[in-house]
Amino acid sequence: MRVLIFSLILTLFFTSYAQNSYMPKTLDMKERAVIVDRWLQDRMATVLPDLMKRTGIDMWLIIAREYNEDPILRTMLPSTWQSARRTTILVIYDPGDQKPLETMAMARYAVGDLFRKVWDKETQPDQWKALAALIKEKDPKKIGINKSVTFGHADGLSATHYDMLTSNLEDKYVKRLTSAESLGIGWLETRTESEMIVYPNIIRMAHQIIAEGFSEKVIQPGVTTTDDVVWWYRDKIRSAGYTTWFHPSVSIQRKDEASFEHLRSFSDRPEDEIILPGDLLHVDFGITYLRLNTDTQQHAYVLKSGETNPPDFLVKAFAQGNQVQDIFLNNFKTGKTGNEILQQSLTEARDMGLKPTIYTHPIGYHGHAAGPTIGMWDQQEGVPIAGDYPLYPNTAYSIELNNATFIKEWNKEIRIMLEEDAYFDGDVVRYIDGRQTELMTIPRTLDPNH
Repeated sequence: MRVLIFSLILTLFFTSYAQNSYMPKTLDMKERAVIVDRWLQDRMATVLPDLMKRTGIDMWLIIAREYNEDPILRTMLPSTWQSARRTTILVIYDPGDQKPLETMAMARYAVGDLFRKVWDKETQPDQWKALAALIKEKDPKKIGINKSVTFGHADGLSATHYDMLTSNLEDKYVKRLTSAESLGIGWLETRTESEMIVYPNIIRMAHQIIAEGFSEKVIQPGVTTTDDVVWWYRDKIRSAGYTTWFHPSVSIQRKDEASFEHLRSFSDRPEDEIILPGDLLHVDFGITYLRLNTDTQQHAYVLKSGETNPPDFLVKAFAQGNQVQDIFLNNFKTGKTGNEILQQSLTEARDMGLKPTIYTHPIGYHGHAAGPTIGMWDQQEGVPIAGDYPLYPNTAYSIELNNATFIKEWNKEIRIMLEEDAYFDGDVVRYIDGRQTELMTIPRTLDPNH
């Protein structure tokens, strides 16, 4: 089955890519549905059984209702479901003895092909009593529910549903309820082989859109504003057939008195600055496609009259940003916590005379996804609890950081703010579609031989 899945994915994507060498063709909605459903089938068969054994949870209850979605439930719905229907209760049970998982829907409908309907309203009108009877029949030893103080992704059970659940269970089963935090995060953060075949194409789409926006096709120095570029990106995302999980941003660093401290770079930047020659541009950009997300930050330089390349001081500053990336990725080791990776990387970079800030997060089903937090821009000493979560194999991260450099020619400190998506296989971490190692130029430098 997995061979067939991979074969279909490769056929769809590489056939499409051959039609357009600039950017992979977007799949139509039917093709997307096929991929999403087969990925889900693959994940349920290959990812979930190991996670339930790892966490010791033999029954997982995922409960939500329409318009009040559990973040995890949304990742288990078939492609044709946009949300839960009425009150949707998914029950995943591990019977042990190497038997396959039982996946059930305590709902009015089967949930796709994976969750069979196990509630007959005509026989038992009360959905919660029916759930309680099923739990008593299966007699699980550890019942996971989506409650978490630390991770919002694993905190999808509403207070109302918790009350309904506990008021209908026998006391001995109420005592067996436990947070499914580690199971839920494991489900969300683990990337499969079939997903990783396609993820490079998704990130390539994002890279190509960034490059087009940071070009003379979109930017006319002296006329175009940063807000013009931001809205061009929003329109381009939509016209290309994708969505986004956050509003893009475009900012400027230049030879002036304005500082580029963290608050300015993250939230207090001017929204409508005119782009001028000599500007260092920065973009923060992401797309959502096939239920996977991207998150990228890159830079471009606006050439002055007579220039064919960025000035050496910016080239050097950019190289130092890449150097921080190299130090950071070299510290990814299975079992190390986010805080351990953060502190070791900051120490090594500072010892080399760099001025880094690291604020990396997982990427996948969500933009700011489930898994270890590796620094926040305002918590460089470490992030309690979320930063203590360990690194697991087969996980993806948005390598987000910056390095500050004093530019003598501008008499100010600038920040090279970089973000590229990467995959950790348990031994090494690699960029999923490469990384920026040179500043883009606006306009692009033409080849004199053409």
